Amino acid sequence: IRGAYWLSSGLLLSAPRRTVGLVINHYSASSMDDDKPATWHRPELKETTKLKFLNSLTRQKDEFIPCNGRRVAWYSCGPTVYDAAHMGHARSFITCDILRRVLIGYFHYDVLYVMNITDVDDKIIAGARRQYLLSWYQGQFNEKRISAEKVLSDIDESVLGFEAKCASEKDAAKKNMLQGIIDVVKKCRAVGDVSEIMAAAASPLSQWLDIKHGAELTDHSIFSALSSRWEADFHQDMEALNVMVPDVLTRVSEYVPEVIGYVMRIIDNGFAYESNGSVYFDTTTFSQHPDHTYAKLVPEAFGDVDAINEGEGELTVSAAHVKEKRSRNDFALWKASKPGEPFWDSPWGKGRPGWHIECSVMASAVIGPHMDIHTGGVDLKFPHHDNEIAQAEACNQDDQWVNYFLHSGHLTIEGCKMSKSLKNFITIKEALKQNTARQLRLAFLLHSWYATLDYSQNTMSEAMQVEKTFSEFFLTIKDVIRSNDTSKPDGYLKWTSVEMQLNASFQERKEAIHVAMCDSVDTPTVLHHMRGLVTISNSYISECKALNVCLLTQIAKYLTYMLKVFGVCKESDLIGFPIEDTASSGDQALLYVEKLAEFRNEVRTIALEQKCVLDVCGAIPCYCLHSN
Repeated sequence: IRGAYWLSSGLLLSAPRRTVGLVINHYSASSMDDDKPATWHRPELKETTKLKFLNSLTRQKDEFIPCNGRRVAWYSCGPTVYDAAHMGHARSFITCDILRRVLIGYFHYDVLYVMNITDVDDKIIAGARRQYLLSWYQGQFNEKRISAEKVLSDIDESVLGFEAKCASEKDAAKKNMLQGIIDVVKKCRAVGDVSEIMAAAASPLSQWLDIKHGAELTDHSIFSALSSRWEADFHQDMEALNVMVPDVLTRVSEYVPEVIGYVMRIIDNGFAYESNGSVYFDTTTFSQHPDHTYAKLVPEAFGDVDAINEGEGELTVSAAHVKEKRSRNDFALWKASKPGEPFWDSPWGKGRPGWHIECSVMASAVIGPHMDIHTGGVDLKFPHHDNEIAQAEACNQDDQWVNYFLHSGHLTIEGCKMSKSLKNFITIKEALKQNTARQLRLAFLLHSWYATLDYSQNTMSEAMQVEKTFSEFFLTIKDVIRSNDTSKPDGYLKWTSVEMQLNASFQERKEAIHVAMCDSVDTPTVLHHMRGLVTISNSYISECKALNVCLLTQIAKYLTYMLKVFGVCKESDLIGFPIEDTASSGDQALLYVEKLAEFRNEVRTIALEQKCVLDVCGAIPCYCLHSN
């Protein structure tokens, strides 16, 4: 019938008015004459792979089931801001950022991400006092209010205290660190001038000054000044690492009223007691309760006095403090403040929050009595996270506060333990002078997020090679796209058996990647399959004369999408990495190649049109023609 257009389903789309009735009647009659009913088979629903996380609470991979459908409540332990952030921090916060991006960008959950800043802590108090007193002491010397002889005498006395501390230290690594500082001071003492000796002796001298004069300090703004300075520095580092900002940021100094109320509820429930102005958690009563278990994460660490003391803080582990406790396993919820320490009024006198209580309080204040995910470094398992769990359960009279506890693995440096207390650490700023944020993230992606990662030259070389593999592939695809115009219908080529095989491999790799993503976000396996996609695509490009640009573009866009999910690519990138963000000479070369490829295409077009080639020569950037 002239003028009639039919859809694939057989329905009439349009036809001249005079023929419509005829056509419809014919269609209806044909349908009525057919006694055989139309059949439709319901497709079988295949069982899909479900996301599982390695849960520290069960020590196995558990299916992820949020409490509220697609909404996820997540709390992450933030930094104690008393010094520069180091690669151990990067390990933890990049890991959390990757997992967060995966839940949002790949699994499409609605995530509320809460992170704290510890701005009241023994380390901050001690660090602020020592820095203040050392600066004051140096000023006294510079103004000639203290003689050189007095300075040298004070340094000698401070070193004696350090030697006594070194002699009593049981940890071999810490003992070696203390001895190393002593040796440097003595060496400098023999040949250097007073200013050089004072600089070398900064650690023992500042601790000695703190013992002498720390209790005399009444200006508590020095504590907030130190924490504010290093918090700002931390946020700068996170921005440089392309770590997303939290949805909610909490500071313990802003939640002291909530801390006091929380501690009072724990006391009322019978799991804490006041002693000499401090409040301690009663681990014995809690562990003996039929509905509770203490040290759920690391039960074998119950009774580890060294770990408990480290968690209490260096200002709260004296013999007097130990006598205040009913058990050595008990820990401080509220600490009575001594002279030279910040304080808030409370029912128990002037004091400050303990370290462990802050996270239980702030997480509950923002999220509520239950949460889906809690994250942090593996070093926080005991006693910090175990104590958080105990506090929350004691306050809420509930036996499950967190459903999934995820811990990022340790970070070592060239095979050695990294520790700020051991002076064996690399700051994030120092690391970014050696490698880009993208390379660091790729290094983390090449290792399971819960495994130990060795930050070494070999690790970074592997990450740089992976980056090069993707960079060169994306450059190749961009060149293929430029060389083949797919904007017109004739730009779409018929699929041959080669394209069918390439697409089959593409789909198989995507499925394998999805399975790996569901397997506790197995990023090493994901990257393995992503590189496999690059390999088979490169083989197709090298072996085929007529390339199917659309299929190659789909593969490149998928790889870019996955890299965006992991935070390796910026959101604005359509295909590949933004050249202007790169730092290596190889990446800079890609910029030149791209510009020259564009120039080549323009010259080819003009030559075909028989126009003047010189007209476009001025368009190529001068840095492509003149390079150092």
